[in-house]
Amino acid sequence: MDDYRVIADAIAADIAAGRLRPGERLIPQRQFARRHRIAGSTAARVYGELVRRGLAVGEVGRGTFVRAGKPPLETALAEPRGARVDLELNFSVLPEQPGLLAHSMERLMRPDVFGAALQPVVVQGDPVTREIAATLLGRTGWAPSPDNVVFAGNGRQAIAAAIAALVPVGERLGVEALTYPVVKAIAARLGITLVPIPMDSRGIDPDALRAANVRAVYVQPTLHNPLGTSMPRSRRAEIAEVLQRLGIYAIEDTIYTFLRDELPPLAALAPSHTVLVDSLSKRISPGLTAGFLVAPTELVEPIAAAVRSGTWAAPGFALAAASCWISDGTAATIASAKREDAAARQALVRKELSDFAITGDPQAYHCWWELPEAWRAETFVAAAARRGIAVSPAAAFAVGAGRAPNAVRLATSAPTPDVLTAALRTLAAIARSAPESSEIH
Repeated sequence: MDDYRVIADAIAADIAAGRLRPGERLIPQRQFARRHRIAGSTAARVYGELVRRGLAVGEVGRGTFVRAGKPPLETALAEPRGARVDLELNFSVLPEQPGLLAHSMERLMRPDVFGAALQPVVVQGDPVTREIAATLLGRTGWAPSPDNVVFAGNGRQAIAAAIAALVPVGERLGVEALTYPVVKAIAARLGITLVPIPMDSRGIDPDALRAANVRAVYVQPTLHNPLGTSMPRSRRAEIAEVLQRLGIYAIEDTIYTFLRDELPPLAALAPSHTVLVDSLSKRISPGLTAGFLVAPTELVEPIAAAVRSGTWAAPGFALAAASCWISDGTAATIASAKREDAAARQALVRKELSDFAITGDPQAYHCWWELPEAWRAETFVAAAARRGIAVSPAAAFAVGAGRAPNAVRLATSAPTPDVLTAALRTLAAIARSAPESSEIH
């Protein structure tokens, strides 16, 4: 066994025995190295091993701390966790949706139409379905060609297919330094190294992207998850220029774009270097969804092959239902209602948390909370959980150990407005209190 693991085992034993308490800050790595008479690189490996085991968490500029609660599962943002108030997952289902969707699907229930939906489906669908999907995905200044549309079962599968097609095993994929957690899991399973690209207030840094030496980059220009911010037009143009100059591809995740669709996608600015990904999971619901990819012509077949080999194809019934909702305007009606709902919920956040550092687009279903200095993200998440509220720590989105800022993401779409308001007031009260009074043991 490597020496660093022996040392990590000893610290793990101290944590288990209570000699190191949850929330306690570990000594700086240089001091740790001197105390144990080991190299600085070995000390770094010890701390990295503790983070890997879920026993500690690193926070940018603050150090490494014994974890205050159980480590989040890899699927922490993919499946419900059972909290009484879920501010962790974004899944908006409006009260009027079931009736609208059911009415739209009446035509699908005719035996002849239903029978067609039961037939095997190719990943590029048929010309009519591609035309309908292209209509949904288009926006002002950009109209995708139906011939360039490929279907997947959901957005995650579409992302996985794009990554598999563009980045060979063992190669590097650039991502925003804070990114969609599922991408981390996809990369690990595909044997791909993630390279965190620094961000500023306008989005991913174009100079850092130039220097990153990656095969492709996964980005969320509109309503970024977790930050809730949108990249301005000028930054989009800069990123498009980098893509074209370096000859690398962007995987552009537009899943939240239906909430703010006036900004041009990268696919409009660098069409030969962008694979656009979208789905119905946020626009309609996670339980009734389909995934979409719009690829440059030369990549359509490689991406279709990746969908087939990954068994990520969309079921025929899902595509038939999606076609109904899109073609008769039901999808547009629901999206419009959700835009109003998201804005109203964001206004609630700004009202109830007005004393705190909240960032995010006024049209987003989530926001980013830079916590007060007295609090650390892990201890705050644990305190909220004891009050029946689930929120997401920054570590769930950070790429690489020790890169997590002291912040949490709040997803606002699941609770009713009254429940959301009450939860926000509870979180505000926690944040105003001292961590010592939150009964963290």
